[in-house]
Amino acid sequence: MEKNNYIIVTGGGTGGHLAVARSLIDEFYERGYKVIFIGSTKGADQDWFANYEKIELKYFLETKGVVNQSFFGKFASLFKIIKEAFYCRDIMNQYGVKKVISVGGFSAASASFGAIIGGRELFIHEQNSVMGNLNKITSKYAKAVFSSYDQNSPIKDYPINPKFFDHQKVRKEIKTIIFLGGSQGATAINNFAMQIAPILKEKNITIIHQTGKNDLQKCKSFYETNNIDAVVFDFDKNILSHMDKADFAVSRSGASSLWELCALGIPTLFIPYPYASLNHQYFNAKFLLDNKLCFLSLQNQLDPKLLDDIFKADLETISKSLINMIKKDGVKQITDKILQD
Repeated sequence: MEKNNYIIVTGGGTGGHLAVARSLIDEFYERGYKVIFIGSTKGADQDWFANYEKIELKYFLETKGVVNQSFFGKFASLFKIIKEAFYCRDIMNQYGVKKVISVGGFSAASASFGAIIGGRELFIHEQNSVMGNLNKITSKYAKAVFSSYDQNSPIKDYPINPKFFDHQKVRKEIKTIIFLGGSQGATAINNFAMQIAPILKEKNITIIHQTGKNDLQKCKSFYETNNIDAVVFDFDKNILSHMDKADFAVSRSGASSLWELCALGIPTLFIPYPYASLNHQYFNAKFLLDNKLCFLSLQNQLDPKLLDDIFKADLETISKSLINMIKKDGVKQITDKILQD
């Protein structure tokens, strides 16, 4: 068995973690590396990578998160994670893996601990402005921790799909607005969209609305009943084609969504998911808000009056500044750093 050029990417659970994993996997693949992905049967890992052709080997472990469980549930989860950590170490031994890259999430726990136990080089990408619990532990043993928010990060860029940069342009006025609730949808964003839709119609602003599955019919019926022309869908793998048409967005503030919108230069009203771990979505958006590069509202404080400030804003300046927040070669720089150490 050839043991050259094998590298492990681990982590996931949610789209934010998995989007970063995919960007890194693509880059390693293009450089001729054989990628082993280690994730979990829980979460969205298998949906993303079970059939992904750029991955040489895939392992989906029967592990799950520790938080929000009873005492015995936490113990059982920890026991399983540690047991699988030794299994992951054996995989590293079998394929001669020297470097392990974690993108965080509970899916990364076993392989990260396996790397530590086995003395492999561990690299971490922290997507959010508030470090997750797993990364707080494993970062103490990591060779490097990459972050778009931490000034001490060796590479301060977010590894998103390069295709987003191909559609980068300066937005100057709002002719089209897109509402992004993610593939699962966000009822608060959907309700706000329907609340302000009549105002947008009066201003001849085109509406693009990703509703998620649960609210699709409700939103479609609303637009039809009120004779509002809107592009409405639950989920589209080619969401970039819709985002490209937008001059303004209303969105959750998961890290991947936030940096994709930055790369596209789209000014955004962020509505953080209030139950995100450590309230990280709020702090993700606050990072841009502190630089006067976005609008931010808690979902229980949404009000159509927010539009007054949005329509008065200098969108062109915001758009240009957003574009300067992230570089196209972020994933290449991170990969260079991993491979040179």
